[in-house]
Amino acid sequence: MGLTIHYNLRAKTTSGKRAKELLSQLRQRALDLPFAEVGELIELTGPACNHENHGRDDPLGWLIVQAREFIERPAPGGLRHIYSVPPTHVIAFSTLPGHGCEEANFGLCRYPATIEVQTEAGPSRRRVAQKLRTGLSGWRWGSFCKTEYASNPECGGPENFLRCHLLVIRMLDHAKSLGILDHVSDEGDYWEKRDPKALVEEVGSWNEVLAAGFGKFKDQLGYQVEAPIAEFPDFEHLEARGQEAVHG
Repeated sequence: MGLTIHYNLRAKTTSGKRAKELLSQLRQRALDLPFAEVGELIELTGPACNHENHGRDDPLGWLIVQAREFIERPAPGGLRHIYSVPPTHVIAFSTLPGHGCEEANFGLCRYPATIEVQTEAGPSRRRVAQKLRTGLSGWRWGSFCKTEYASNPECGGPENFLRCHLLVIRMLDHAKSLGILDHVSDEGDYWEKRDPKALVEEVGSWNEVLAAGFGKFKDQLGYQVEAPIAEFPDFEHLEARGQEAVHG
């Protein structure tokens, strides 16, 4: 949990060369902005696109995890099955907006037309292989960046949070100018409002609610658990204000 920017990219081109050119232009924008880090533009095909083939300590691990898409299909009993679809071609790069912020990854991927899954069939519920159409056409990307914990006073507080959040927004603005932005959902509402003061107030409210919720959860478990919000030096004050807001 934590205040997050969700975003989707789509490119109208069918050309891998053109997709790479677009990502190169987007990466150049990142290099022109004050990101803490900007990774190299990587291109992967085949098994290397599957996150299961990357170790936990692989520096590309989180980027490849985010490169997955998910599809839903009906299941018996009115339920829905969710299937993970690894890409077949990845062109992407990673950025780090600043201390305490999650990586912001940007890319374009191609996905298989079908995937093979195991399903249960007949009264014996025997498992059989079945091919499912993914419906994932064209070059696309779906990702998110959690910016909330950049507001930790030890990371720079609201000023650092604001800088990190706005850096991601400026990248999405550039993606829009390149014609590859499909959708943005900003939990801080900055994408729609463009109001820095309201954004800082919003993350403050999120911090208080998360601190109160985590404090209650920890008390219920009765043993030590960890969460980024608990690392804030003013956690107890945030927890108290959050409890006041909930019960006030």
